[in-house]
Amino acid sequence: MKHDTLVLGAGMVGVACALHLQARGQTVALVDRRAPGLETSHGNAGIIQREAIAPYALPRDLGFLLSGATNQRVDVRYHAADAARMLGPLWAYHRNSAPDRYPQISREYETLIALSLETHQQLMDEADANDLVAGQGYLMLCRTERELQRIFEVADERALDGVNHLKLTGADVARDEPGLIGEFAGAVRWTDPLAISSPGGLVQSYARLFEQRGGAVHLGDAMTLRKTDAGGWQVDTADGQSLEASQVVVALGPWTTQLTARFGYTAPVIPKRGYHMHYARLPDRPLNSTIIDAENGYVIAPMKDGLRLTTGAELANVDSPRTPHQLDAAEKIARQNFPLGERVDPEPWMGTRPCMPDMKPVFGPVPGALGLWCAFGHGHQGFTLGPVTGELLAAMMTGDTPRVDVRPFSPARFG
Repeated sequence: MKHDTLVLGAGMVGVACALHLQARGQTVALVDRRAPGLETSHGNAGIIQREAIAPYALPRDLGFLLSGATNQRVDVRYHAADAARMLGPLWAYHRNSAPDRYPQISREYETLIALSLETHQQLMDEADANDLVAGQGYLMLCRTERELQRIFEVADERALDGVNHLKLTGADVARDEPGLIGEFAGAVRWTDPLAISSPGGLVQSYARLFEQRGGAVHLGDAMTLRKTDAGGWQVDTADGQSLEASQVVVALGPWTTQLTARFGYTAPVIPKRGYHMHYARLPDRPLNSTIIDAENGYVIAPMKDGLRLTTGAELANVDSPRTPHQLDAAEKIARQNFPLGERVDPEPWMGTRPCMPDMKPVFGPVPGALGLWCAFGHGHQGFTLGPVTGELLAAMMTGDTPRVDVRPFSPARFG
């Protein structure tokens, strides 16, 4: 079966690429080994983070490095053997987080984040998915006065770039979230972001819109991708079909470079794994907002399936054994303050965020492979940046001029 374009990967990024290509008149087939929205896009904290105009830099202070060496931090952990194999990319990450490089990276990154709400809202309206919006904004909760003042300074800096917020005292937090136990120094309420009650459900809504508009969704193994004798691309589906197209987009998240390496392209991905667990709500102690524990780096979010606790980062390869100790440590702390009932899920969920040493996503034409494109490396913000990535990549692929400068995100920078 022939199409104009194949999109491999049905997470937020892949589905958004398929929708935007379709909107530009392309016939598109979307292929993944699982149904849309069941991999990394399913498991995140569910925030469309308009406030996140600066990517996650690697902390450079000695205290962080020393505490991280013990591998007991709640926000960041690692598999020693895997982290050792990442030393080159991690060193580049360290250098790119330096004051002489990071500001320019942030300015480039902000051009994407600035369009995140607009591009999501367009798709939510078209997909009739606004019922999945659980609320506006979220809390960055601070336990110490020192951390609160640091977050206040960040908020004031981002306000200069049009990011909105409210500064809350400890008394304000107690008023807004009476279900919390304990005293807190205060919080910043980022008021622009949208909290989503089912991240995977939002991806599935976008995928249904794609199908309603004539798009084809197939189960299949992206690793069967091959060149055809005519110079196009072909991939096999689970039901025995062979799909062909002149162009293909590889949007497989942390698995992207495993495929593109077969066609001569690799890039230094830093896999940051994360875990989540759902907990029963306590009727007498509601949680009104999604909350990030600033000092400990986990998120508690009200979702359809209960209260979801999402961990920070675990540096480990995609296929390394699961080690949900980070989740256990975060839960132990969270139970002291948050209204968490019993665990709901039979086991912790795990997914992998594909992060790049320069903290910027990768999308555009794959060097040296005619008709092969990629979209990956969004780090912590694949859910947020999927629709804007899809819009910009579709413009490039159809010969139009994207509305922002896409050169900083070119795959060629790692070629």
